[in-house]
This record gives sequence, structure tokens and C-alpha cells, in this order.
Amino acid sequence: MRILVTGGAGYIGSHVVKLLGEKKHEILVYDNLSTGNSWAVLHGELLVADLADSTTLHNTLLRFKPHAVMHFAASIAVEESVHHPLIYYRNNTANTLNLLESMQACGVPNLIFSSTAAVYGTPQQVPIDENSEMAPINPYGTSKMMIELILRDHSQATPDFAYISLRYFNVAGADPEGQLGQVYPEATHLITRALKTAKGEFAKLQIFGTDYPTADGTCIRDYIHVYDLADAHLKALDYLQAEKKSGIFNLGYGHGYSVKEVVQAAREVTRVDFPTEETARRPGDPAVLVADSRKAKQILHWQPKYDDLSLIIKTAWEWEAKLPV
Repeated sequence: MRILVTGGAGYIGSHVVKLLGEKKHEILVYDNLSTGNSWAVLHGELLVADLADSTTLHNTLLRFKPHAVMHFAASIAVEESVHHPLIYYRNNTANTLNLLESMQACGVPNLIFSSTAAVYGTPQQVPIDENSEMAPINPYGTSKMMIELILRDHSQATPDFAYISLRYFNVAGADPEGQLGQVYPEATHLITRALKTAKGEFAKLQIFGTDYPTADGTCIRDYIHVYDLADAHLKALDYLQAEKKSGIFNLGYGHGYSVKEVVQAAREVTRVDFPTEETARRPGDPAVLVADSRKAKQILHWQPKYDDLSLIIKTAWEWEAKLPV
């Protein structure tokens, strides 16, 4: 199939592009390279362009005629979204609206959307299933929730359009073959920051909040390996092509680790007793986010292969060790 991948030069998108290429799909990556890298596009063609450019977007869809779009392009830092919400509503929500309008005008029928567990906010029950209320507590989560509502309404009004929304929990790790990984100089992800601290790139790792209602007082998150996440996108693509039905799916492992547990695991993998500093909570962080992903396993036939915190950190550390300080 012909697949347009927005944000395909970024961390998650590039891993999906690699798997798509190995399955011999024809790929066009549409990325403004604001956080992505051209070298990370291992298959297909790269077009450097922005989703805000409706003319280029429309012409690209007319030329390439994709069977489906995988949409990763977004701003993702929770704390940044609290301080600069308009950036998130513009880049995430408004630009997705541009994409949907162009897809409709060009007759592109299918979308796989990169959503987030942040749409749930502070959940009423854990693990969180897809029927849990969307009640985001930060602009990042709200910008993604707004897209999900638009997708719901658009699919109900447009019989020829179907979508899959994949609600990611905490994505981590790197390509086990060592070709791809996370490359953000100012990374906000806990595991990446821990490894950069072990490497000496940061003087210390900050632990944001030790007074949460958890066993050790730090936030608990469900960490999923980026390769399992990427595989779920290919499963979602197969489902859309076969069933032509819209759906929403959580992607996580169904159990979580606290910040302090991740720090200890990172010290064991790296064999570096890197320093930490306990500091105040960040705005917009819920205490616990753990997925109920049974629906993805049952309907998409998704079977995770990397459900091991030490393995996740090991693949990320092997990648991080290659990067210059």
C-alpha cells in the first residue's frame, strides 16, 4: 500500500517507517524536521514540509494518492504545553484539521492517529480502559482529545472515512538493531534523561514530585517499547484495510513502574550510580497512568514482545551510547 507518514522522521514515526519499509509498503514521509532527522527515514521518500501549508499538503495527497495516512506530527511536551498552550492547539489540533480537510478533498479514506494516555487526565480507575472518561489536565492532552472528538464526528458524517486512534502510554527504548532511537537534545522522557545523566550529559536527574499517593511517592507510568508500539500501527493498518471500521485502542503493558524504580533499573543497566535531585511536582502530571490494552490484543491481534523494563532501558542505552555528548 501507499502510506503517507506525517512526522515520520521523528522518534516513533521513524520506527514505524522502518517496519512499513520491511513490509514493502510504498512510503512518503511528510515532516518539517522541527524535531525529526532526515537520516532517520530509512525507507521511502522524505518531503520536508509543514502541515500548516495547506497547499503543499493538498498537492502532495493528490500526487501520492495514499491508501492511508499515519499521523505522528505533533508537539508532545506536557510541561511546555502548560506554558505555551496556543502552540499545542495550533500545531496539534489545527494542523490535524488541515490534514483531514485535505484527505477529504483528495479522497484519502483511512487515518491512523497518534493519540495519548494524557487524554484521560487523572483516571478514576487503574488500569485505564478505552471507555474511561476523557478529562485531560494539561493542554497537550486537551489538544489530542479535541482531535479525537473531531475524528469521531467526521467519521460519523463521512461513511467512506475510517480511523484508528492509538492512545500511547509512556514510549521508551530503541530499535534493537541499533539503527534508530530517540534524539532530542532537551529530552523530557524519564528514561532518556536518566541515560543522558548516566552518560554525563546532565549533572543530575531531577525527580519531579515525591508526594504523590503511590508507594514511594513518585509517579507511576506504564512503559512500552517503541518497537511494540510500532508493530501495533501495522496491526491497525491491517485492521483498517480488512474491516474498514473505526476504533480506539490503548497501547501499554498493563503494569507500571515508579520514577524511583526506573532510576534504579537505569543504574543497574548502565552500571552508573548517577545523581538525582528531588524537586517539586511538574504541572499537569497525574499520579498513575497504567493501560488496560486487552482490546488491542483481542481485536488487532497485537502481541507485545519487549515487555521488560531492563530490556527497554538496555536498547535505549545501547542507542544513547552511540550519540555524541
